[in-house]
Amino acid sequence: MGIIGMALVAFIPILFTIVMMTVFSWPAKKVMPFAWAIAAIIALFVWGMEPVRVAASTLYGFLSAFNILIIIFGAILILNTLKKSGAMATINRGFYGITPDRRIQAIIIGWMFGSFIEGAAGFGTPAALAGPLMVGLGFPPLAAAMVALIFDSTSVSFGAVGTPVIGGVGAVMKSTVAEQLGEGAFLPFLKQVGLWTAIPHALVGTFLPLLAICMLTAFFGPREKRSVKYGLAAAPFAIFAGLCFTVPYIITAALLGPEFPSLVGALIGLPVVLLAASKGFLVPKDKWEFPARGQWEDNWKGVAEAGAEEQSNMPLWLAWTPYVLIALILVVTRIPEFGMKGLLAGQMVTWSNILGSGINYSLKYLYLPGTIPFTLVAIITIFLHKMPGSKVKEAWGATFKQMTGPALALFFAVAMVQVMVQSSVNLKGIDGMMITMSKATAMMVGSAWPLVSPFVGILGAFMSGSNTVSNVLFSQFQFGVATQLGQPGVVTLALQNIGGAIGNMVCVHNVVAACATVGLTGVEGVIIRRNLIPTVIYALAVGIFGLVVIYGGFAAGTLL
Repeated sequence: MGIIGMALVAFIPILFTIVMMTVFSWPAKKVMPFAWAIAAIIALFVWGMEPVRVAASTLYGFLSAFNILIIIFGAILILNTLKKSGAMATINRGFYGITPDRRIQAIIIGWMFGSFIEGAAGFGTPAALAGPLMVGLGFPPLAAAMVALIFDSTSVSFGAVGTPVIGGVGAVMKSTVAEQLGEGAFLPFLKQVGLWTAIPHALVGTFLPLLAICMLTAFFGPREKRSVKYGLAAAPFAIFAGLCFTVPYIITAALLGPEFPSLVGALIGLPVVLLAASKGFLVPKDKWEFPARGQWEDNWKGVAEAGAEEQSNMPLWLAWTPYVLIALILVVTRIPEFGMKGLLAGQMVTWSNILGSGINYSLKYLYLPGTIPFTLVAIITIFLHKMPGSKVKEAWGATFKQMTGPALALFFAVAMVQVMVQSSVNLKGIDGMMITMSKATAMMVGSAWPLVSPFVGILGAFMSGSNTVSNVLFSQFQFGVATQLGQPGVVTLALQNIGGAIGNMVCVHNVVAACATVGLTGVEGVIIRRNLIPTVIYALAVGIFGLVVIYGGFAAGTLL
């Protein structure tokens, strides 16, 4: 069987997942065990993986899913704690004080606040926080999950203070850069990758708030107002909000490197956008609102409905204090200069050489944002908001109940990915499933590779749930294709990095997690199907940019 045939076989688990979730609307918890089984059978009988390695890869996947579930638990716990303390009712009133327009609220929370959290923490945290916050304001849970995932894209390539560039691209490219340019060129190389990531991200990302609110109004308006034209009506404010983030974002990438573009962009942009909204600057005169709750379609609703929160006369500053604490703790624990990152990351539980396979697992239980700051701040909030024991019990009980839905889906989704990744170690001595699919694509595409390059990043993120992991999987491959085609490797790696960020909108892990935090189950396919629209638009725009830059000779000064 040739490489094209092998690639088609490798694609079967992915195709099965996409078709069953988007065409037949199967819930992820039903699809993913079957998808894992298909991947395992292919790994055993086509790739020649040893059974013990398939078992070890599956175990590693289950354990890695537990890491994600800890983050989800913490995000849900924060929401439920704030509901039961009365803080969410106060936050609702505060946002209505700034603007009652749902389009503007979505931009402030999903785009600006979400980008700040992404810059500090990454790893799916923004959608897990922004989604529940929007639900608390009265958004349908399906709408909140959908737009939170769309917004969490431009900022992702520099999430967790630059992890996708430094820990993703950098981790697999360091030896190659050292061989070709010398050890001293590594940091300038990463800075160039960061800058070429930021330029197209900023150009396209400026219009992302507009695209997101058009999706919101097209799918979730009242019957007579369910149209993109109501999103376009807010275009001036949406583009203004886009620029408030992307201008400092790109300047930071050029001057400081890949650690801080998302963090600085949001820190500068958020107060400006809040002030503009409160003053009515560029805000549409006609308010846009969701239909009455009784008119919501069945799949819009979740078990974590807005309106369940306790009412209170809590001051606005006190209601927001838990979120301020979360943001501060994320910054202090994610920026190495504060000295906390190494301390927390060093506390871990490990399982080395699982089943003798050489696969190693570690749980950095204090460094996961689900533990610190989410669960920590939830506990602090009990005392800060003087919650009675009965309300604390209700918040924690509701959280454990909401965790049951996504657990099965995540366990098998991550296990499937790990089987496919680990298939590179096999008795036949052939490339693993992921690399085989990418090589076959390169053979078929040829010189049009810049247009396809972001989609490889999307594939990596779709499968792994992480921009960083997508970069680890495919950076060397993307660089190799660029070298073979005589194209600048720095720009191609940037396109990979951007694709990995765009893929966050549709990747199974993040969709399941985002749904879980707003109390949704069984509608993952609906979100993936809808979010494919902005995903493809974003990726095509970036791919066209890549073609223009590479074949227009605009990348002549790159190191590689």
